[in-house]
Amino acid sequence: MKIILLGPPGAGKGTQASFLVKSFGLVQISTGDMLRAAISEQTKLGVEAQSYMNAGELVPDELIIALVLARIKQADCAAGFLLDGFPRTEQQAAALLTAGVVPDKVINIMVDDDIILARMTGRLFHPASGRVYHKVSNPPKVAGFDDVTSEPLAVRDDDNVATVKKRLSIYHADTAPVIAYFNNYAVTKGLDLCAFVDGSENLQLVRANIAKVLSAFS
Repeated sequence: MKIILLGPPGAGKGTQASFLVKSFGLVQISTGDMLRAAISEQTKLGVEAQSYMNAGELVPDELIIALVLARIKQADCAAGFLLDGFPRTEQQAAALLTAGVVPDKVINIMVDDDIILARMTGRLFHPASGRVYHKVSNPPKVAGFDDVTSEPLAVRDDDNVATVKKRLSIYHADTAPVIAYFNNYAVTKGLDLCAFVDGSENLQLVRANIAKVLSAFS
């Protein structure tokens, strides 16, 4: 089973990806993890990627695509994989299809911007343990303090309104068109490819709806 998981920042992709990996025995392919592994192993592509990063430049699309395609060919992906954080652009999506990597499902977790803003700007965390709270949906017992240690909670630097709005703007400009690209491809090929899941529901319901989408493969 080949799955692509898309959705805006703060939609819960990480949580749902963990569920899919455990439930369906998939290998999770994250571009960030993949880059770090290639650099650590000093593969040819990893060395090339590191040269861009050392120069403070973005790793080019062509190199990211090559890394993903090389990772997919590894033996552990034969039983199925989940692409997390890729493709981010239409060019990357087109490169996948051109290489013959056609997903079984493209799952789009949909959440309105105002809900994303409320979610991400309300987050608190305990620096020492990484425990995460939310001012509304998962507040600490005592406002501003960790339940276990009673130490002060903090707000991540990127969990502010301006930063979240910028990330959403980038998503709508670059990644949202990927959904339309796959949808158009599905129509032309007569495939039941794209699934749209309401990510504003509670975690368990979102999980159940994704499982329902993939029930044909279980």
